[in-house]
Amino acid sequence: MSRTGNLKIKLFMDGAEIASIRRAVAEMPVIKGFTTNPTLMRKAGITDYGTFAREAIAVVGKLPISFEVFSDEFDEMEREGRVIRGWGGNTYVKIPVTNTRGESAAPLIKKLSADGIALNVTALMTLDQVRTVRDALAPKTPAIISIFAGRIADTGVDPVPLMAEAKRMLKGRPEIELLWASPRELLNLFQAEEVGCDILTATNDVLAKLPLVGKDLGDYSLDTVKMFYNDAKAAGYRL
Repeated sequence: MSRTGNLKIKLFMDGAEIASIRRAVAEMPVIKGFTTNPTLMRKAGITDYGTFAREAIAVVGKLPISFEVFSDEFDEMEREGRVIRGWGGNTYVKIPVTNTRGESAAPLIKKLSADGIALNVTALMTLDQVRTVRDALAPKTPAIISIFAGRIADTGVDPVPLMAEAKRMLKGRPEIELLWASPRELLNLFQAEEVGCDILTATNDVLAKLPLVGKDLGDYSLDTVKMFYNDAKAAGYRL
């Protein structure tokens, strides 16, 4: 069995292209859920949020899928969140940890979670944020805390100790799943598994590397040499 076959962590796809979501559902049993966000939707050319979301929900069936609110005012976030939840399916409402003014979304998180709405609280990068969100979430209501470990690493900070501590902070709250977001390489999948994360979400460019897991490094070296040779030959380089 491959290393991915032995993993306990759930692998989610992060994206906003219906064709890719449909293909993952049909051909990639390793994918256990889906996430998206306004940036990915804009990149995919989505103009009608509701139409896209309803189609995606129909495609994924019983698998979890997260859709994000996009207002900057908490009362409007609440309205949008309730609309999103009304679409049905195994849908999680994504709420950013703060608005653009840096004001905590904790009161809104507490209100929606208490009403039984499954939340995916997103864009966390500090342990103080994890503590605040954990305390705002209602016991027994399913929730995901998404820490952007890849962006933490972009600042030169190793995210592994932070993710491990976040997992310890969530002990005794089995309804809250810890998600490693924005992975930069497939190694992050195994790092997330090692520290006990429940979910890792990745875009297609990272997921495309799954067939490389377990590949013989000698063979991979030879493949790389052949790639350089073939590209130089195709370019017609001469000295």
